[in-house]
Amino acid sequence: MPRPASVASPRFAEIVTLLRAAGCVFAEEEAQLLLSEAPGLDELTQWIGRRVSGEPLECVLGWAGFSGLRIAVDPGVFVPRRRTELLVSEAVTLLRQRLAAGEEPGVVVDLCCGSGAVGVAVTSQVPVKELHAADIDPAAVGCARRNLATLGGQVHQGDLYAALPSRLRGQVQLIVVNAPYVPTDVLPTMPPEARIHEPRISLDGGPDGLSLHRRVIVEAPEWLDPSGLIAIETSERQAAGTAGIMAAAGLVARTVHSEELDGTVVVGTLRSQ
Repeated sequence: MPRPASVASPRFAEIVTLLRAAGCVFAEEEAQLLLSEAPGLDELTQWIGRRVSGEPLECVLGWAGFSGLRIAVDPGVFVPRRRTELLVSEAVTLLRQRLAAGEEPGVVVDLCCGSGAVGVAVTSQVPVKELHAADIDPAAVGCARRNLATLGGQVHQGDLYAALPSRLRGQVQLIVVNAPYVPTDVLPTMPPEARIHEPRISLDGGPDGLSLHRRVIVEAPEWLDPSGLIAIETSERQAAGTAGIMAAAGLVARTVHSEELDGTVVVGTLRSQ
């Protein structure tokens, strides 16, 4: 691996100029990453061209920084966002609360897992009995399997809960979900990095952005154990809608928001608790 170039070097300045012209907001940081990660000059030239053409930096590098980890990201797979670190921190807090109450962490399910970033980040901080992840996209499933391999997690391909082993019904301690929640008519306004280079299925949440939330939440009580929880990422504007769907499904909802991360999560628990 080449040594990082000095930020004052001509090559660095040239790359920054190219990235800025392409609309990269964090051109200096990206230029340093490209220089430090590229195996050689030919690869660096190719990587710069890919980034300038609008491909997400994470796909160019092959990894994304997320919750202090490097998560493998393949081209065409949804790139984990920093805001989703709030979902991870809430999930970790919930599991640690159960540990403090004398309950061993059991089964965790990461639905709409994409690269598997959420499941990996959660269980890297709190080891659990079983980690299962599921996604309908074959490319995402392949990527997630690589990321979960070292943790012994299982990744299933299919449509939401239909992908999971039936034996998990009524046994899941925590469901974490980063399902698509962008309203369909908003998709054309998204940055080209997402609109062009990420699969529409990982972005499109239907007319109001909550179509997948309805499907995930309505079945959740069937899969949760008696004290199980579900934590789902949403937007601040849509949080009331997500919480309302939980209430209709017999769950008690609590909304958490982080200004620093610009993230919003709704946590649901069974009414019997």
